[in-house]
Amino acid sequence: MSAAATTIAPGLNPMPSAPARRVEPPIADPAPAIPAAPADTPAVRAPQHMQALARANEVRLARAELKRQVGSGRISAAEVVATCPWEAESMPLIELLSAQRRWGRARSRKLIVQTGLSENKHIGTLTERQRRLLAAALEAKTAA
Repeated sequence: MSAAATTIAPGLNPMPSAPARRVEPPIADPAPAIPAAPADTPAVRAPQHMQALARANEVRLARAELKRQVGSGRISAAEVVATCPWEAESMPLIELLSAQRRWGRARSRKLIVQTGLSENKHIGTLTERQRRLLAAALEAKTAA
């Protein structure tokens, strides 16, 4: 046979070659072992997820106490909006307003709409102008 007769077009080859093997990158050594803490160290820090859970519980308890204070009248919602304590920074407006005595979601929503804000807006993200506007509206509502 001639050389031309043995050459077959690649797409028409009756015997396909084995599929190309995927070349894996070499596996690096696993992370070096963490050296053991010396015996004189007081305690090992908790894993990150445990620290996050502890922080979440701390915020939840502080927020519950703040809402109890607002509900009992020891602190006004306008004061919380104006001062924005750390526990209220990530609290939605509707949650704070609903914590007031005789303020349900409908009344809270009505005041929020009047001020042009979103009920899910967090207290910590309010601008100074929005804070003053909301605090003044709250003062007017509670005085009336």
